[in-house]
Amino acid sequence: MHSDDGQAEGSCGEEPNGQGPDPRGPLTVLAHSPSLTPLLALGALRSPFKRPAATADFPRTRLVLPGLRVDLARLAAYERVCGFPTGEDTLPVTYPHVLGFPLAMSLMSGRDFPLPLLGLVHTSIEITRYRGLVATGEYELTVYVDGLAPHRRGTEAAVVTELRVGEEVVWESVSTYLARHRTKGTGREQDRERHEPLPGVDEWRLAGDIGRRYAAASGDRNPIHLYPLTARLFGFPRAIAHGMWTAARCLAAHGTPQAVLVRAEFRAPVLLPSTVTYAANGERFELCGGERVHVSGGVHPLT
Repeated sequence: MHSDDGQAEGSCGEEPNGQGPDPRGPLTVLAHSPSLTPLLALGALRSPFKRPAATADFPRTRLVLPGLRVDLARLAAYERVCGFPTGEDTLPVTYPHVLGFPLAMSLMSGRDFPLPLLGLVHTSIEITRYRGLVATGEYELTVYVDGLAPHRRGTEAAVVTELRVGEEVVWESVSTYLARHRTKGTGREQDRERHEPLPGVDEWRLAGDIGRRYAAASGDRNPIHLYPLTARLFGFPRAIAHGMWTAARCLAAHGTPQAVLVRAEFRAPVLLPSTVTYAANGERFELCGGERVHVSGGVHPLT
């Protein structure tokens, strides 16, 4: 696996403890987290040359970032923009995704990743937090592509992020990303639960600068989220909210136990500015604009 920004300390086919080759693929250990902006630009430049297909090869390398500590000022900015309490020594359930996103972009912007970064849509995330995560702790991140799958609208990639303390996985997620392209109309699409609309809990007026504020806190400066002009270049009439901001905002309102399984499906973009309704009932939640469901998901305590 090449490293476009030169972050790699070393690459090997063995586990760090020397117990032999890992069947899941070789490791590339990073000295520090990659910068997101150059990766987004590189991925955009390479996008026209990609030929997405569910049968295409994909990178097997696992990127590992050891000795990770959270920037507390950046964490506080994230908590404020997403609606989480600030000043607590516990990471919000969605924050490890922000920590792992540069590693995911490093893989998805690479030459050997077959899906074009331009137009790639984050369609869902499943998060498992096994216990509370101390904001002042030290962690190890691992990110890898788990595979490709046919989708009736194109090809979907699954990207896994793991957060460890020592040898223990304390948080993990699986994100799916869809590259739309012509298909024969077959393939998998995530089944959506059919149910009555959830009761509205609160109405949120979303300002036009939410995308810029979340970008400053998360580092994800995709132009579709920043300004109407840059969003129009990609076919949107106005800037759209980050999907992970909408999920985080809902989870901040819903609340999550320390040990929890969270699922969120991103069903329609949220244009900025706009007014949306947060709805919830029991374990389920939704973010809606009129009759349109933007995000749906659930919060399931681990027993």
